[in-house]
Amino acid sequence: MPEGDNLARTADGLRPHLLGRQVTAARARVPGPAISHIVGATVTEVLSIGKNLLIRFDNGLEVRTHLRMRGTWHRYRPGEPWRRAPGRASLVIEVPGAVAVAFDTPVVELLEQRAERLHAPLGGLGPDLLDPNVDLAAAKRRLREPSRAGRSIAEAITDQRAVAGLGNVYKSEILWLERVNPFATVADIDDETLDRLLDLGRRLLVANAARAGGRVTTAGPDARRRDPRAGGDSVWVCRRAGRPCRRCGTLIRAAQQGDLPRTTYWCPSCQVATGQAQQRL
Repeated sequence: MPEGDNLARTADGLRPHLLGRQVTAARARVPGPAISHIVGATVTEVLSIGKNLLIRFDNGLEVRTHLRMRGTWHRYRPGEPWRRAPGRASLVIEVPGAVAVAFDTPVVELLEQRAERLHAPLGGLGPDLLDPNVDLAAAKRRLREPSRAGRSIAEAITDQRAVAGLGNVYKSEILWLERVNPFATVADIDDETLDRLLDLGRRLLVANAARAGGRVTTAGPDARRRDPRAGGDSVWVCRRAGRPCRRCGTLIRAAQQGDLPRTTYWCPSCQVATGQAQQRL
């Protein structure tokens, strides 16, 4: 699933080709004919918030897309052949000199910008770790809400209502880097550790949002130099089940976790389980 850094790079890629240009044509499977309301409007913003990509217009409307597992945005020149079948296009926006196409995107919404705070998927988001002015203390307060005390830390930090931007890859990576067991409850995690997790997540997201190419978590948070322990790998534990931990040599484990099961990867020696976390394994 695309995470906050993917969406930031997508917005950065679309922005130069859409910003300040008038929409000449638009079509979408959903919201269907209503998308015609953006035709004739000028694009004023292209931005990402958490895992959402927003395109705003000067008539007060905006288009929200969420890529989920398989969605992706492409940009073409007018008349250029598409790299995917037209039937897979969820949304097409044409402006002078460019065609933006969202393929296989399950969430495409047209809404009024003034209603954004009342819109549950946007108004309910936690602090966005890619926001230059992100309030990490506010993110920690959301993680500390009583309703999350009994949730595993891996589930909590990927709950977009608590903190926006982190997904499955970052979940496993930052917990391994900070030696935190993914099955420990939020109540088991002290404030200092929560602060470190949030700060590291922010720094890795920012570094990878600015990086050309694939995501790398085995570099320093400024993403300039890769740790030699990682060899040629770009990640520490994600998708490395059954392979030796880069820190201690213990075999990496994997398990499904959460209400919407997502695979978590961890080292049972570096991220020792205690108490309730031990009982969950």
